[in-house]
Amino acid sequence: MGKRIISQARGKGSLSYQARKQAFIYRVKYPLGVGQAKVIALLHSAAHSAPLIHASIGNEHFYNVAFDGVVEGQNFKIGEGLDKGNVITLKDIPSGTTVFNVEKNPGDGGKMMRVAGSRATVHKHYEHNKVGIMTPTRREIVLDGNCRATIGVVAGEGRKQKPFYTAGRKFYKMKARNKLWPRTSAVKMNAIDHPFGSGRGKRIKSKIAKRWAPAGRRVGHLAPRRTGRK
Repeated sequence: MGKRIISQARGKGSLSYQARKQAFIYRVKYPLGVGQAKVIALLHSAAHSAPLIHASIGNEHFYNVAFDGVVEGQNFKIGEGLDKGNVITLKDIPSGTTVFNVEKNPGDGGKMMRVAGSRATVHKHYEHNKVGIMTPTRREIVLDGNCRATIGVVAGEGRKQKPFYTAGRKFYKMKARNKLWPRTSAVKMNAIDHPFGSGRGKRIKSKIAKRWAPAGRRVGHLAPRRTGRK
């Protein structure tokens, strides 16, 4: 008796392939107010690779990605200053400054450079209130000057250097983020479990999926721009 292949099961959205909602209880965003904020606590979030800070400014509470060197009770500024941890608009940040948690659009709370140890550099100021930032891959992204960013580097650099030690720890970490793990090669499966399965040895079948194939058959390269080796 056959069963649904992984691509079908993930598309259906059963309990085995749903994100654990408890992992996403902290929403990273920037506050509406300006002035001096205070770090209330450092938090661990299963949905984020970096630690988070719980901060307050006046009566407003918010969560942000922790910057390297932060301690509980530390003060930082919103809207002014170039000290580490301050939140300020890109147009007010000089070129060469390291930033993280950069907004794509003004007011979205930060969408880029949020993984542990990541950072970007303010590269150039353009006309019409545009600012270019340089990513670690040496790619420039031009954004609105009113987008906000945090000064410094995301905490938790070197995260990948520490091993998981056990498969159980890796399993629950992947499960918290709704990642498919462990991954199994399709050619190692049986014929009933995947279209690439079975065959004596690794007899690779065509990986270019038919455009109008059903979900169980539409696997491999989907409408590839090119085929063959480069």
